[in-house]
Amino acid sequence: MRQLWVGAAIVGMTLVNFFQFPGHTWLQQDSQIYAPILEHMWDPGVLQKDLVAEHPHVAFTLYDETAIALRRVTGLDFQYVLQAEQFVTRALGIWGAYLMATALGLSDLPALLAASVFSLGAFIAGPSVLVFEYEPTPRAFAVPLLFLAMGLAGHDRFTGAGIAASAAFLMHPPTTASFWMVFLALAVWPPERRKLAAIWIFVAAACLLFAASRFQAASAHAQGLFSRIDAHQEQLQRFRASYDWVSMWWQPRMLHYLILYAATGLASWRLWKSTPRTLRFFFVGLPLIGMASVPASYLLLEKLHWALIPEFQPARALLFVTAFAMFLGVTAACHAVAKGRYPEAMAWLALALLPPVNTEIAWPSWNRVGVIIVLAVLTVAAIRVMQSGPRWARISALAVILVPPFLIPTWGKVENYPALHTPELEQLARWAQTSTPQDAVFLFADAGQDVAPGIFRAEAVRAVYVDWKSGGQVNFFRDLGEEWWSRWQQTLAQPFEPHDVARYRALGIDYIIVDPKNRLPDAVPVFENARYAVYKL
Repeated sequence: MRQLWVGAAIVGMTLVNFFQFPGHTWLQQDSQIYAPILEHMWDPGVLQKDLVAEHPHVAFTLYDETAIALRRVTGLDFQYVLQAEQFVTRALGIWGAYLMATALGLSDLPALLAASVFSLGAFIAGPSVLVFEYEPTPRAFAVPLLFLAMGLAGHDRFTGAGIAASAAFLMHPPTTASFWMVFLALAVWPPERRKLAAIWIFVAAACLLFAASRFQAASAHAQGLFSRIDAHQEQLQRFRASYDWVSMWWQPRMLHYLILYAATGLASWRLWKSTPRTLRFFFVGLPLIGMASVPASYLLLEKLHWALIPEFQPARALLFVTAFAMFLGVTAACHAVAKGRYPEAMAWLALALLPPVNTEIAWPSWNRVGVIIVLAVLTVAAIRVMQSGPRWARISALAVILVPPFLIPTWGKVENYPALHTPELEQLARWAQTSTPQDAVFLFADAGQDVAPGIFRAEAVRAVYVDWKSGGQVNFFRDLGEEWWSRWQQTLAQPFEPHDVARYRALGIDYIIVDPKNRLPDAVPVFENARYAVYKL
């Protein structure tokens, strides 16, 4: 019975987490890249002239194979199979947080409460990564599986931990590097057969991934393992993928991460006696690797110009600094309340709640300060009720789990993502899909850095000549970067002028899409609505 209601609580928590806050999105960020890649793999006849589909970067993952297999089995579109995977892995990540909390000595209800605070997620500014990704991307699947692996390891379930972390590796190897570095140290100091079993599972997963990569043409486009970035590539990546270059963002942000790192160290010290030896490795090792990843990235990329580093993106290991500051903060608060140290508990909860409530690295607005104070007081009161007796324990736990996802976006005015999908864009995509040839090439001629072309590409399954979002792939493929830059300079780098249309024809563009205020004076649109006018060239 206990396992049943704990499982039901985690599923319910995931539903609130997925549909309310922090939420989920589709075709607003990197799924604009992955969806066309998958569509082209599913049907090579579509998107044959699209830069994104021509340069898939999923050779060293099983993300694509899994999605395609699920589509074959279920008959559902990629959106639904990917979001189903996202929901399941997010639930597993929340379960992992619950397991870590129970390994630290918390009973079921406080452990669920700790998992619920952790599940609020956070944005890691600088390297631009999230604790819980909004989009169903490879990283969105891998990170929660790592939290599950740590939770299982905290209960000495090393085979399960190896399976979870190896599944994460198969989805997104770079995300798992920090975990496996720590786990390897754990496994060999001292060596134990049950820990080494997890290493062998990982080795088998690595062999499987390598074998699968040999059957994908995508690897043919990849840069050499030891190649170097030249001056033009560096300029292009700094322009379009600045999050990979730590010199462009570290100065206004590193004090923030140093404070969070110090907080994780203090929380680890506070919880040291109740922390299993296994989790001590992770609580110390992962934040340390996260902090070390910044100078390492600077040295390897900006000094040695190693081309692998923008693909590997080591500085995104900073995620573990923020994640453990949140988790250890709320866990330390539970222990502080048990010992009657309420001011200390409030301080720990403020630390845990600040990252999800304050999305910018700056002093929070007063309404967000109010949200943090109210939630901290409510959480302390709920923990106290849980420890005083069972009568109101579940009701208080339910209140604390449900209130933050609704209070943060309303009173705190936290908007994790804008509403980018519009009826006009949907109409345009539907028209293009049903009324134009499969190999047609479109250009949003006055879009600039708008992300609407990426949504159109995926929904219409039609090639887009160039757009801002596709430029985010410059760190993966040299030839894509050069071609993207050339196309960008020829079209969208300058404001749209009607006399450019004749030049667009020579570039292989079949249709241009403009705002109706920029309609061509001597031509009739083949499609038009309140936001878009389409002309056939």
